[in-house]
Amino acid sequence: MTLLLQSKDSPRGVPLTDTEVSWMAAVAYLTCIPGNFLMAFFGDTFGRKVTLIFISATGAASWILLLSSMEVWSLILARALVGINMSGCYVTCPIYTKEISDDSIRGALGCLIILFHTTGNLFLYIAGDFLSYRTILWVCLAIPTFHLILFMMMPETPSYLVKRGKTAAAMRVLAWLRCKKEDDITIKNELDVIKKEQEKDKEANHFLIKGIVKDKILFKAFHIAMMVTLAREVCGAVPVLNFAAEIFSLASNNSSILLSPNQQAMVLGAVQVTGSMLASLVVDKVGRKVLLSVTSLISGLSMCTLASWFVARDYGANTPNWVPVMTLCLCIFCDSCGLQPISVVIAGEIFSFKHRGTVMAVTMSTASLADFLQLLFFKPLTNSIGIHVAFYFFGIICLLMALYVVIVIPETKGRSLEHIYRTIYNRKRIVNESSN
Repeated sequence: MTLLLQSKDSPRGVPLTDTEVSWMAAVAYLTCIPGNFLMAFFGDTFGRKVTLIFISATGAASWILLLSSMEVWSLILARALVGINMSGCYVTCPIYTKEISDDSIRGALGCLIILFHTTGNLFLYIAGDFLSYRTILWVCLAIPTFHLILFMMMPETPSYLVKRGKTAAAMRVLAWLRCKKEDDITIKNELDVIKKEQEKDKEANHFLIKGIVKDKILFKAFHIAMMVTLAREVCGAVPVLNFAAEIFSLASNNSSILLSPNQQAMVLGAVQVTGSMLASLVVDKVGRKVLLSVTSLISGLSMCTLASWFVARDYGANTPNWVPVMTLCLCIFCDSCGLQPISVVIAGEIFSFKHRGTVMAVTMSTASLADFLQLLFFKPLTNSIGIHVAFYFFGIICLLMALYVVIVIPETKGRSLEHIYRTIYNRKRIVNESSN
């Protein structure tokens, strides 16, 4: 809607300025930073289910505000509320999914957040081409409202119920989730695993961040979670999506390829959906490590190729018009297929109930800050140092991430937390012995 809101046909009567649009784009990531900690606190205090209902209510409030007023302050405030919505989706949703999932399918279910995210993008790109401004707002309001009503019938997670001492309720929920009877031995065993996990948490330091830093294994796991999160945000996908129109425009010079801005967005949206769909299908078959390392490698090579294309073009070389289109789509595909979903899945899998919310809040706040800074400074920096430098930087980050995944990150597919920590401990011990 940016082009419409900045045009002479703007539904508010007066076109928005570049500064107003920039703040609308960036403010959601700014409110994400405190929002991540707020969602983690809500999730641990009031429960995952209540927090998810609150998230939907916040989303509905955002669209109601946009329907009620066209003032600049209301447009920016509505976007700020979207930041709270984003925080909940990327902090609470992965936690809820992990805590209700069977180990054999938790990877596929964890990837669904990215699939629905990208599907939502594509849906709105298409809707934006066919529907009016206010019609789109009504459609968007219907979605969180429907979720709010529907989720009232969903259960609280077994882990949270055990934390609250509601063991019988936790057993009923587990039996319902697994489609088994309450007296089934597998249900009792799974409940025992949850109890043991939380008993170990009680023995740990009550100040969570301090406890993580002091515990060598937890700190190593935190380091892994932070690295995969930062790599996801600094792989180039965020600025690439914002710079896509200009790259497509450059690629279409002197060729028959000419797409409108909405059509460009649809192409990228379709690529994103395809990638996230593939991730959901294969993550529990090939594993997290393979998918993350391969997509990081391909994304890095595509970014470096795109940077080289810009350098060659600046020196007057004969550069094929299809190269930036291909590399751009490849980068977005790898981001939605590996870097985005797998980083979220891994961060949720390598921590116990007690630490899960805090770690997700810290990592997502870091990601939000990185996105905010990229959106604010990408254009000025590329104008001063050259866009090829930026893409070489993104490419090198992705290549280093591929190496980091191979050397450091353990496979978490179908493994219990105890097994994952044992792998981290053994790898850390081997590294220490080799260094001595």
